[in-house]
Amino acid sequence: MTKSPTVYDVAAAAGVSTATVSFTFRNPGRVKESTREAVLAAAKLLGYVPNASARSLARGRTGSLGLFAYDFMWNATDRRAPAGQPLPASHLLQGEPYDDFRLFPVYLDEVQRGFEMQCWRRGFELILGGRKDEFGENIINEIAGRVDGVAVFPRRLSADTLAHVSRRIPVVEFAPGGDGGAYCHITADNASGMGMIAGHLMTEHGMGDFVFVSSASNADSEERRTAFNKVLEGSGLPLRDDLDHAPATIARDLAELRDAGLFPQAFVCASDLVALEVIDALTALGVSVPEDVAVTGFDGVVAGAVSTPGITTIRQPMGDMGQLAADMLIARSSGETTENESVVLPVRMIVRGSCGCA
Repeated sequence: MTKSPTVYDVAAAAGVSTATVSFTFRNPGRVKESTREAVLAAAKLLGYVPNASARSLARGRTGSLGLFAYDFMWNATDRRAPAGQPLPASHLLQGEPYDDFRLFPVYLDEVQRGFEMQCWRRGFELILGGRKDEFGENIINEIAGRVDGVAVFPRRLSADTLAHVSRRIPVVEFAPGGDGGAYCHITADNASGMGMIAGHLMTEHGMGDFVFVSSASNADSEERRTAFNKVLEGSGLPLRDDLDHAPATIARDLAELRDAGLFPQAFVCASDLVALEVIDALTALGVSVPEDVAVTGFDGVVAGAVSTPGITTIRQPMGDMGQLAADMLIARSSGETTENESVVLPVRMIVRGSCGCA
């Protein structure tokens, strides 16, 4: 087998130092144009390709970041809705095949894109992985051995597992968390967002009777519920029992509220995907949104803009969250800082038709 050309071969052919060859590929702006052209010509002639693994070993870092998310393997069974009936939004969360264009991109996709773009800007490779079962811990440990730091979506792994991984490499979780923990946290300002939703419904629409529809159990959903109830308590309004979002029972639960004459003026949902499913279930019951009842969401995914009606929601800076996570991991892996932060990013309200606004 023919020996692969090395950086030394390219340097000799171009009449430059090995450092100049490295700069030409890693930071071409630092190399004079004529020299850069000579190095590239020599590399092309010899068939030289930079060895990223060798560079990483030389500097004691991998030059890669990890992103641990949901299970990227869709269920092999193609489960489709009966003709003329939409699949509920929950099918996406369950990892089933889904061809409803409304649900792409979702929250995860926008955060991931921000993370990917920042990795590209900063010259880092990206390794993706994710499971939500007994094999998740094995996968995160494998990823941890191949990257300089890893970002994790909420509900993927236990706090103990993340703390264990953080003893080896920096970790950022996209979830609320206190300062001074074992790893970093990034989240949106859930409390401020729910205050905006509550204020809009009460002030602009004169509403005072709400039911909060929770998302799957997680810290963000809990923060949003707590913040919304706090606003209601401060306004002297009664608190009603939450409606726990469960894909298999949401339609039945809504029908029971309707039949008992207990519909609120608005269903305040913990996420846009939950709001989409609530609107679909209400429509199937013959209940009109917003004429009969208002619905709001949280996240600001594209789906909410193209649904009918459009969803009044709180927009998270999802791309910024991904970019910030990459920057935090790079700073910690390079030794620029060792402090674990809990960062809360600002949000904004988007008013659409689901609350009754034109």
